Amino acid sequence: MKAEYDFSKLKARKNPYASKLKKPVTMRLSEDVVIYFKSMADDAGVPYQSLINLYLRDCLANNRKVQINWPKLV
Repeated sequence: MKAEYDFSKLKARKNPYASKLKKPVTMRLSEDVVIYFKSMADDAGVPYQSLINLYLRDCLANNRKVQINWPKLV
């Protein structure tokens, strides 16, 4: 093994998997929701956006559906 390697001649390449990793989105969340996830993220030692992603992935993996019961209008 060499003591040093010369990387100056290498060509830069884009990560071929970068587009498959994450998709940037913009969401409007209630302030209390953000505070809740930021607090949990601080306790877990991870960024809150990663925690939200993990939670949504868990919902996806367990095929959870949102149950909304709207009040009936009279």
